[in-house]
Amino acid sequence: MSAVAIHADSKREAARRLASWDPWLLGAVLVLILFGMIMVYSASITLADRNTGNGMYFLIRQLAHVTLGLGIMWIAAHSQVRLWEQSGPVLLLASIALLIAVLIPGVGSQINGSTRWIRLGGFNVQPSELAKLFMVIYVAGYLVRKQETLRNFTQGILMVGIVLAILGTLLLQEPDLGTVVVLAATTMTMLFLGGVRFWHFFACIGAGVGAISVLTLISPYRMARVTGFLNPWADPFDTGFQLVQALIAFGRGEWFGVGLGASVQKLFYLPAAHTDFIVAVIAEELGLVGVFMVVALFVILVGRAFKLSRMAEQANKIYHARLSQGIGLLLGFQAMINLGVNLGMLPTKGLTLPFVSYGGSSMLASCFAVGLLLAISRELQPARGNYRD
Repeated sequence: MSAVAIHADSKREAARRLASWDPWLLGAVLVLILFGMIMVYSASITLADRNTGNGMYFLIRQLAHVTLGLGIMWIAAHSQVRLWEQSGPVLLLASIALLIAVLIPGVGSQINGSTRWIRLGGFNVQPSELAKLFMVIYVAGYLVRKQETLRNFTQGILMVGIVLAILGTLLLQEPDLGTVVVLAATTMTMLFLGGVRFWHFFACIGAGVGAISVLTLISPYRMARVTGFLNPWADPFDTGFQLVQALIAFGRGEWFGVGLGASVQKLFYLPAAHTDFIVAVIAEELGLVGVFMVVALFVILVGRAFKLSRMAEQANKIYHARLSQGIGLLLGFQAMINLGVNLGMLPTKGLTLPFVSYGGSSMLASCFAVGLLLAISRELQPARGNYRD
C-alpha cells in the first residue's frame, strides 16, 4: 500500500473517531472553556497586576488548568465505561479519604476561612470537586446493581443516604454547604430517575431540606448569608456586599453590556470577580445577551447528556444511562446555583461556574466528567442509527 493510501486511511480513521463523539456536546464545552478564559482574563487583570505585577497571572494559570483538563478529557473519552462502573466503590472510598485528609492540620490549606484545599506544588487541589464526580460514578453503579430492589426503602434510599450523610458531614467541616447542596440534589434526583418510590423520595427531600434549614439556623455565618440574601441593601457594606455589587454589575450591563474589558465592578468592588461571581462581570461587559449565551451553552450540554441517557436505555446500557444522567445533573445543578447566586435568587454558596470560572480543581473535574460523556457517546455509536428522538 502506498504512503498516500496509508495517509488517507489514517485521516478517515481520525474523522471516524471524531464523528463518534457527540459534536454538540464537545462543541458546547470547548466554547465554554474558550469564553471562560477570555472572561477570566478580563475579570482578573487588575487584581493580578496589583497582587503579582503580572496582569496575565491568572490567565496563564487557567491556561495550564485547561491544558491539563483537556488531556484528562481525552484520556477519559478513550476509556472503557465498564471500568468506571467497576471502580465506583474504590473511587468513593478515595474521595472520603481525601475529604478526611483535607481536615488534617498541616495537610489541608486554609483560604478565606475555609479548609477545602490540599497544596501540591504551586497548585491547590480541592478534593470536594472530585468527591462530587466520584459520588455520581458510584451511585450510577449502585442503581444498576440494585435495580431490582430499589423500591425497597433500605436498598433504594437508606444505603445511599448513609453514604451521602458521611460525605456531607465531612464537607460541612470545611465548611462547604454549597457542595453539599449540589451533591444532595444530584444524588437524590439520580435515585428518583433510577426508580425509587415516590414517597421514599419526597420523605428524604423533606428530611434534607429540614437538615439544611437547621444547619443554617445554628450557624451565625450561614444565617448572615441568608439574611444578606433576603435583603442585601439592609447592610450593603457587610453581609450584603457581594450581592449588591453583583446586582450593580447586572444593572450597568443592561441588554448588551458596556463592552468587553470595560467593567467597573471588577476593579476591587466585586469580590471573587474571576471565580464565583464571574457571571456578574459577564453581565456588565456583555449584558444579558452574554448571560443568555452562557445559559444556552449549558442547556445544550445538559440536554446532550440526557439524550445520551435515552440512547443508552434504548441500547440496554443501563449504567451508561445512569452515568449520563448523573453527570448532566451535576454540571446543570452547579451552573444553575452559580447563576442563581449571581442573580440574587439564591444565597451565596461559594460555587464556581463549570468551565468558565477560574479554578484548577473545578476545571479538571468538569473536563473529566465530559470525557466520560464522550466515552459513553463513543460506545453508543453503533446504536445511533437505531435511535429516535
